Amino acid sequence: MNPTGKWACTVDSMLFRGEATVDIFEKDGSYGFELDISGVDIPEYTVKSVDIGDDHLKAVINVAMLGKDAELDIDFDDDSFTGILKIPFIGKIKLKNGHRV
Repeated sequence: MNPTGKWACTVDSMLFRGEATVDIFEKDGSYGFELDISGVDIPEYTVKSVDIGDDHLKAVINVAMLGKDAELDIDFDDDSFTGILKIPFIGKIKLKNGHRV
């Protein structure tokens, strides 16, 4: 599974309801993310690690404002996905109806 490209999903949490998009790219042998959520100021973050299996992606992302790491787990099925984003002090956020854009 090649996760690079632009993806979108539905987010339904107490802090935000709507669609989020992420551009997953490879640069110099490692992966990076550009996250976009319309109308939301996304805090500064650093991608610490990305592990990619056949149909799974797990990433550890440091959120500077929190001083803690968030964890992203995504399961892919061709051009669709589901996942969970665990953010310290906020909890688990389900990512639904994920698809390539």
